Amino acid sequence: MHRHEVHALKPIVRLLVALIVGAAVGLIYGWVVQPVRYVDTAPGSLRADYRTDYVLMVAQAYTSEQDLPTAQVRLASLGPQAPADLVTAALTYAVDHGFTRADLETLNQLAVALRSAAPAAEIQAP
Repeated sequence: MHRHEVHALKPIVRLLVALIVGAAVGLIYGWVVQPVRYVDTAPGSLRADYRTDYVLMVAQAYTSEQDLPTAQVRLASLGPQAPADLVTAALTYAVDHGFTRADLETLNQLAVALRSAAPAAEIQAP
């Protein structure tokens, strides 16, 4: 290499080193020093797997309490979909992802109860 070529590479090397160090410091700060903390998020913002778990917990509570209006209110916190549709979607996800037979039966029990109930007036999330 010629002498002026070596001098031309120095700024490029410095730039690359600065970018790598900056990215590393930013990642450490964002992941270790001050990571994002989610607090009091709405159940409607859950991923499909957590949403299904939430619906399953509502179904388990329904199984022990036999309180359909409370189950409907709990499901309403997931969004504007009809509670029966939410449980049906959770059942589909549960079947596709190998949930236990007991979990499937619990979800199905709530789905049947919701389908057989008289259509309720608009249910508001708490």
